[in-house]
Amino acid sequence: MTGLRHQRPLVVLIFLVAVAALAGAVWRYGYLQALEQLARRAEGDLALASDRLSTELQVYQELAVLLTDHPMLDGLDDPARRDEAQAHLLAVADKTAALDVAYADLTGRILVSANGLTAGDVSDAAYFRRALQGALGSDHGLRAPLDRRAYYYAAPSFDAAGQVRGAVVVVADVASIELAWPGNAPAVFFTDANGEVFITNRFELLFWTRPASGVGLVPPDGPAPEFRAAQTGGHEIWNIRWGPYVPTRALHLQRHLPIVGLTGEILVNAAPARRLAGLQASAVAAICLAFGAMLFLATERRRTLAQANAVLESRVAKRTRALSEANAQLRQEISERKEAEAALKRAQADLVQAGKLGALGQMSAGISHELNQPLMAIRSFAENGTQYLARGRSDKVGDNLTRIADLAHRMGRIIRNLRAFARQESEEVRQVDIVAILDSAIELTGARMRQDAVTVAFARPDRPIWVRGGDVRLGQVFVNLLTNAADAMQGRDDKRIEIALNGDGPLRVIIRDNGPGIDVPDKVFEPFYSTKEVGASEGMGLGLSISYGIVQSFGGDIRGENGPQGGAVFTVQLEPWQAEQAA
Repeated sequence: MTGLRHQRPLVVLIFLVAVAALAGAVWRYGYLQALEQLARRAEGDLALASDRLSTELQVYQELAVLLTDHPMLDGLDDPARRDEAQAHLLAVADKTAALDVAYADLTGRILVSANGLTAGDVSDAAYFRRALQGALGSDHGLRAPLDRRAYYYAAPSFDAAGQVRGAVVVVADVASIELAWPGNAPAVFFTDANGEVFITNRFELLFWTRPASGVGLVPPDGPAPEFRAAQTGGHEIWNIRWGPYVPTRALHLQRHLPIVGLTGEILVNAAPARRLAGLQASAVAAICLAFGAMLFLATERRRTLAQANAVLESRVAKRTRALSEANAQLRQEISERKEAEAALKRAQADLVQAGKLGALGQMSAGISHELNQPLMAIRSFAENGTQYLARGRSDKVGDNLTRIADLAHRMGRIIRNLRAFARQESEEVRQVDIVAILDSAIELTGARMRQDAVTVAFARPDRPIWVRGGDVRLGQVFVNLLTNAADAMQGRDDKRIEIALNGDGPLRVIIRDNGPGIDVPDKVFEPFYSTKEVGASEGMGLGLSISYGIVQSFGGDIRGENGPQGGAVFTVQLEPWQAEQAA
């Protein structure tokens, strides 16, 4: 035992060295994996930037080729033809954002130029000499008089005999191409054959050149900044301090672009890869240290745990019995709660049906009047039709029969709405048309509204609006709201109810009246809350409570408040029907 105690420091030291070695290996592996992923992403970004540059320059190349056969290049010895050609080239330059578009003869003399910016003699230009050989010439450089960076294309123009007669020169503005690049992209620059940065999305690197060592860049003037290059797992890592917009530790990749005569290079920040590798190594070291600490503590406390094991087992057995008893009691409570919930649902369904029947009872007089009127009219038209038939007036008989059919259709619609409102709805939540439900509610309460001289204004959309709900239960909600509004306006001369739909986000149905408003808006949906006199036959204050429960069951919401101009405003918010919900 004493020997083991003396060996503990050595064991701990060996364990720490092993953890350090494992953490270092994990860091190295994680760093190389992160660099590999970073390199793949950098290759994609560099390819995208290179393709974007090649594509944008190709527009000017194709423009030069396209203009070589244009009729405007004929007869340029005539000053009037030159003016016409200059105007045409100027229009082409404006539309393509080219710095200049010009035409030179075999001697290199510029005969016509869009902006007059091209030198009068281009015979010494490499791109022009290439065009005289019958091939497409290209080059880049600084453009006078403002020393703007430009890319030149020269396309040969042939006469009828197939001989070169001149060249079309198109000058592209490199700065305008750079402005179209995204600002948050990695640092990308393109160097020419002399190693000079000619195009880049980091303007502080412009005109930097490759030093004699062939690695890195140096500014055109001033001291060379700090630079160190290293190879890590086959990747070139630069340690640089070139400015705030260039990463200090960067992964460097390059890609040759023979089509435009440039080499694309990219610098991607490698610091996230180091941080990720550090986090992985730290996590592994923390897990190993934690495991070692737990193993050490387990070894130290093994004897204590053995002594406490018997006590713990007895406590576990006692606790198990208590949990078993509690579990049995919990099952019984769950069973009782399920029975109570089932009873509550049945009571709520009965209460909803009772509310609908109560509403039908209140509307019975008006509905009887609505049905009696068309019945009396049908009887009158039938008697008149009999007399017209006896007189041989078949046209009048047909007229009366048409009117009788219209009245019967009207009676059928009223009865159909009543049957739909009175039945118990047992269907699940489904797709319903809120416009049709509001039309039905307005028709059901129409007799009551006409009897009480209430004007109902409904800003009705000309198309169906689908929501989640049920026809019958939602119809009861709006019948309750309309009849409550009519009750609230009793004794007023001008009675008006406005209904509007707001479809921004969740659908909202807004019902506004010009009554006295709500005394306590926070309690309006509580059961048995009513502003009517005690003992009144109109209701017991359950209609709004039932409506609240119906809307909540559809995943919606309902609230009542007083309007700024007076009166009560009830807003019913419903979930729109989504196409995927039907799947």
